Amino acid sequence: MAPKLTVIGTGYLGATHAAAMAELGFEVLGLDIVPEKVELLSRGRVPMYEPGLEELLGRHVAGLEGASGRLRFTTSYEEVAEFGDVHFVCVNTPQKQGEYGCDMSYVDSVVESLAPLLRRPALVVGKSTVPVGSAARLDARIRELAPAAEEIELAWNPEFLREGFAVRDTLHPDRIVVGVESERAERTLREVYATPVSEGSPFVVTDFPTAELVKTAANSFLATKVSFINAMAEVCEAAGGDVVKLAEAIGHDDRIGAKFLRAGIGFGGGCLPKDIRAFMARAGELGADQALTFLREVDSINMRRRGHMVELTRDAVGGALLGKRIAVLGATFKPDSDDVRDSPALNVAGQLHLQGAQVTVYDPKGMENARALFPTLSYADSASEAVRGADVVLHLTEWREFRELDPTELGEAVAVPHILDGRNALDPQLWRKAGWTFRALGRPTA
Repeated sequence: MAPKLTVIGTGYLGATHAAAMAELGFEVLGLDIVPEKVELLSRGRVPMYEPGLEELLGRHVAGLEGASGRLRFTTSYEEVAEFGDVHFVCVNTPQKQGEYGCDMSYVDSVVESLAPLLRRPALVVGKSTVPVGSAARLDARIRELAPAAEEIELAWNPEFLREGFAVRDTLHPDRIVVGVESERAERTLREVYATPVSEGSPFVVTDFPTAELVKTAANSFLATKVSFINAMAEVCEAAGGDVVKLAEAIGHDDRIGAKFLRAGIGFGGGCLPKDIRAFMARAGELGADQALTFLREVDSINMRRRGHMVELTRDAVGGALLGKRIAVLGATFKPDSDDVRDSPALNVAGQLHLQGAQVTVYDPKGMENARALFPTLSYADSASEAVRGADVVLHLTEWREFRELDPTELGEAVAVPHILDGRNALDPQLWRKAGWTFRALGRPTA
């Protein structure tokens, strides 16, 4: 008989995992301590924008017309403990306030709430990104608290979701990593992931520390790649080179690859920045801090890009920002998401506003979250409204909608046809032909 699954924490990761597991045929019970979120999900609605997720939920949430009924949501740990054979822990692990380390309070809270209720055999599976060493500590704590201690096991199964592709990444993962301490735990997870494994997803079995390190290692590598090409953009600007052509040329080398080589204002979001900082902090605790000192420069290059965009904007309007009208296209940290956490686009908009500019922002999906984070900025309902009367336009999130804008039409609305492409995603020839002064990071000015 197939195991019954629970998913604890129904944010971005948890809601996607719960819906995907129901799609794979399992009975799933999702838990969240926020009643409003449970109520929303129970209506087949999601509290964030993620392509395809709401449709997936709608196919499985109990009580919805035509749904399989395999997916339900609750606020009760007792119900979860009674229902589940496999409990997935999907809560947030943010950066600690005022320091680099990872805040484990949400994960610890799950263990403290769930473990005392586990009275029969079960597998607890961590999916949250945690500092290496956490799994061993949590395993010991579960055994301490659980009435069925000897029959409770822990596994670590890191997530590799990309916002905008989360549904696909869960149903068809490019790899499944499981950190286990017994064959029984491995067998259970092979059963849970039987469908993607049968379709060719690699199934990598490791110990606890390796499984915990995989996600932070992957994110650190990607962050390094982004910062590398942004460092090359700085050199290109100094030397009069073209970073886009440089990236194309080195990207043809299959040892390097073309992905993550688009120079711009850098990375943001809820994962890469906080994960590399937590990784550095943990390496320091383990006495291996020298191994990761390069990540400080990766982080520094990334943050420097935001300041550089502010400087380019100041230059574009003649050297003084006070009173200048600036249109910012993009608020989310990446396209196909409504996530504005540590968004370079919003950070630049906020810095310009603090320096006296009149900043108007437009984003296809991130407006509500942006307003909540930066209520003092102005917001428009469309790109054409945002650019009206602007002295300079900043393209800071590479939404397809922005790539498809008509430069001639937009040129009629602005005060000065001047655009800065902070994502190297627009066609310079097209914009220059329409009469715009076009500048992109790391590219020739003409």
